[in-house]
Amino acid sequence: MCVYSVFGWVSFSLSLSLSLSLFLSAVRKKLVCSVLHSSSRMAGIRHCPLLSVRPLRCLVDEKFEVVVQFLLPSQPVTLHALLQSEDGDFWEAFGHYKSDASGSVKVSEDVSLGGSYDGLEPMGLLWSMRPIPGSRKGLRFRNKDVFKPIEVHISVYEGHLTKWFKEKQALASVVAERWYSSPGVQRIDVREKGLKGTLFIPPGPGPFPAVLDLWGGGGGLVEYRSALLASHGYITLTLEYIGLKDASGTPQNVDNDYFEAAFSLLKQHPQVCPDRIAMMGLSFGVSVTLGMAAYSSEINPKCVVCVSGSHIMPVNGSLADVFKEIKKNVQNTRYDEERRIIWRDLLLPIPDDPSKKVEMGLIQCPILLIVGEDDQNWAAAESAEDMKKMMEQAGNSHLLTVLSYPHTGHLIEPPYCPHVRSSNFKLIEAKTTVVVVWGGQMVPHSKAQEDSWQKTLAFLEQHLYTHDTVASKSN
Repeated sequence: MCVYSVFGWVSFSLSLSLSLSLFLSAVRKKLVCSVLHSSSRMAGIRHCPLLSVRPLRCLVDEKFEVVVQFLLPSQPVTLHALLQSEDGDFWEAFGHYKSDASGSVKVSEDVSLGGSYDGLEPMGLLWSMRPIPGSRKGLRFRNKDVFKPIEVHISVYEGHLTKWFKEKQALASVVAERWYSSPGVQRIDVREKGLKGTLFIPPGPGPFPAVLDLWGGGGGLVEYRSALLASHGYITLTLEYIGLKDASGTPQNVDNDYFEAAFSLLKQHPQVCPDRIAMMGLSFGVSVTLGMAAYSSEINPKCVVCVSGSHIMPVNGSLADVFKEIKKNVQNTRYDEERRIIWRDLLLPIPDDPSKKVEMGLIQCPILLIVGEDDQNWAAAESAEDMKKMMEQAGNSHLLTVLSYPHTGHLIEPPYCPHVRSSNFKLIEAKTTVVVVWGGQMVPHSKAQEDSWQKTLAFLEQHLYTHDTVASKSN
């Protein structure tokens, strides 16, 4: 049975029961509001608008439709979205709209006249979110508990407001849920073979293609992208590899054996198609991904996805050697006018010495390279140009796909995630916190996140997830 059809049936069943309940509620409210709306024209009393969000529950990378009905014609209103992060911080976005002749506002079709975004922006209420005034400095929105929904409180207010939302009475409100994990996704802690990671398994017997997910220099165990990939039908292992400590608390430097053990764990998993495993790296994870794909005899990915990274690293060096090499250029560190750190020049100029960068000609699998041209943290654009040149000279450039986005920064996340140009960053060794500039401008960066994620899913499906493969392995 096709795994996609299982996902579709689960989603359909949930949506059907939810939609029926919402439909009956909406019908009741519509009947009441229709009477009030008609009489209000004659009596001059307050109208009763209806605010709806569809779907009310969905994955974080899905679009929703926000509609307001039963307003007065040409009535100015403000749509406001508010959520609270796991750390207790509030984020908000808002758009100014004017209802049409029938008294309706449809965010997917009507332009915002101002607010935190403007123009025709169906998902502007999410990607333009920013911390509310008075919040702590240097915030970045990240979700740790992938089995807990992000609750987005969406309200409609009379007039065009820019602040004091808490003090105003909303005309109508609704709570939408955004999930990183779909129903049935399993989360399993991995603590074998010296590994520290988390495995996410889609619902159903499988077998499934798999992805080894490597994040960047911030360290820790980051799970939300892996949970989302599992929700799209991939067994995904996210791996912690920077700042690891053993049982006694002693810092532990990993080497190539660590990543080979992780790849082997996926390959031997009974629900994984062993010849359908990809690697995905972000930032420093790109260097690891490319190095393993080029030099490891144990790691043979079917394809790789590289986001905001570089091929610059000492060949055959450990992670400690890589960091040591980067630190040699510490004098290239720059600061902006607010004394926030810009690290992109630590890798520049691109070395000519072949021993200091991955030999791209050795990679024999498809590569998707995602680049933000305003990346202020990593020399991603210059690295991409050099990688392309190396592969052209080696004769394997047909394997390379480059997605390069103007005015886009380093933190290219799944779609509709709020953009931050800078945020707090904890230095693992120094145990101090600094503010790092990531780059990017809100609108183009947000568009790049949506476009690159859809193309990432298409790339993975093309190279990992054919129906023929699943069907043949299921029989």
